[in-house]
Amino acid sequence: MKKISRREFTKLIAGSTMASMLPGIPALAIPDKKFTKSDFGPDFKWGVATAAAQIEGAWNEDGRGPSIWDTFSQKKGGKKIKTRENPSIACDFYHRYDSDLDLVKQLNFDAFRFSFSWSRVLPEGKGVVNEKGMDFYARVIDACLEKGIEPWPTLYHWDLPQALEDQGGWTNRDIVSWFNDYAELMAGRFGDRVKNWMVMNEAASYTIAGYLAGFHAPGKISGKKFLKAVHHTCLVQASAARVLRSSVSSSNIGNTYSCSKVYPKNDSKRHRAAAHRIDILANRLFIEPALGLGYPTDKFRFISRIEKYMQAGDEDLLAVDYDFVGLQNYTRTLSKAAFLPYVRAINMKPQKYDVPELRITEMDWEVYPEGMFEILKQFAAYQNLPPIIITENGAAFQDKIYEDDQVHDPKRTAFYQEYLRNVLKAKQVGIDVRGYFAWTLMDNFEWAEGYRARFGLVHVDFETQQRRIKDSGRWFQGFLEGND
Repeated sequence: MKKISRREFTKLIAGSTMASMLPGIPALAIPDKKFTKSDFGPDFKWGVATAAAQIEGAWNEDGRGPSIWDTFSQKKGGKKIKTRENPSIACDFYHRYDSDLDLVKQLNFDAFRFSFSWSRVLPEGKGVVNEKGMDFYARVIDACLEKGIEPWPTLYHWDLPQALEDQGGWTNRDIVSWFNDYAELMAGRFGDRVKNWMVMNEAASYTIAGYLAGFHAPGKISGKKFLKAVHHTCLVQASAARVLRSSVSSSNIGNTYSCSKVYPKNDSKRHRAAAHRIDILANRLFIEPALGLGYPTDKFRFISRIEKYMQAGDEDLLAVDYDFVGLQNYTRTLSKAAFLPYVRAINMKPQKYDVPELRITEMDWEVYPEGMFEILKQFAAYQNLPPIIITENGAAFQDKIYEDDQVHDPKRTAFYQEYLRNVLKAKQVGIDVRGYFAWTLMDNFEWAEGYRARFGLVHVDFETQQRRIKDSGRWFQGFLEGND
């Protein structure tokens, strides 16, 4: 099989060609004026998001087992990571969690999204529990509560235990029972203190990049493995939510989905068909089974092959009654037809459609705040969609420590302001958006990008571990105080 390059697939995790307007809701332009926290309503949730593999470090301390990202980043001298770096230390959150949570409080966020490292609590992915790992998360949760911060954990944020990957990982149907046992363990230990839970983070990302394109862990390139991973993931996102529901009283259970409005290069039939396939692959493939709509196989023969991996009764197991869905948006996608295995489509780089350099992030993503509003309309068009929470949104730009020992990042501040304006616009036309989590608290290990791409509201010097609140963080601090 032809190997697919990073560049070819690096932005396939987005898309939509559904109707651009929510039926019955008129368009609304927000006046170019300052908006305030109160405009979002008194019950709107404000948080900041992180992930274990990106911040914790301590990869082999206190009984933790290796994850697929430890293996992937250290393979062949780190060549899988653009900067040849790894997350062995990262932000050292494992040892610095208390002071880092002080930063969350200082910035005036009332919720902290983090993930559990599966291999820290179950080094083999199943079986013997690592009590030191469980104690760590107990300390993190207790520290949140003591500081008046609501903990919002995610069970899975891409760091599968390597021991389970050695048994097939997401391509092995046994992962459904493995994950359910893991979910039951975490809910049983922490359900008395934690009421807000997310099952997994961006399934489209880790299945496409990890099992189809190969540039994220575990680095596989196989259509068959991808389809198996998709189906098993869809079974898990439903079954684990049911486990959480049965284990946690007064629970608030959801799941997160990457999403981005996709536009065809032009109105030609082949480019529209390409956009449709990307939409199915990256935007509809996981949410529609969860909503009881089945897999979106229309006009995409490759995805229809997933039926080969379904067993009797599976279709009924895919639907789940979430309390909320987490949507994660960063940019839009402009697509065109291209010859690639399975997809026959590619996403155009922003430079190719004359986007000013000022509007392109370090991830080579276009700053397109209107896309937030468009994608919220798209998802809100599902008749049975539960309330929406934006569980990730942010931008990576080059940062510099100035002579005043501050990090002035006006482009990131403007990014947040423009995207939040579009979240507010969605609320004002009647879309049920109930919260927003900024990505991310602090600069961290950005997967295959290494430490180069900085998304944080807080700057991290990875040699000294010194933290500096950036201007964007101070903007949130003032905005959430009401002094914006």
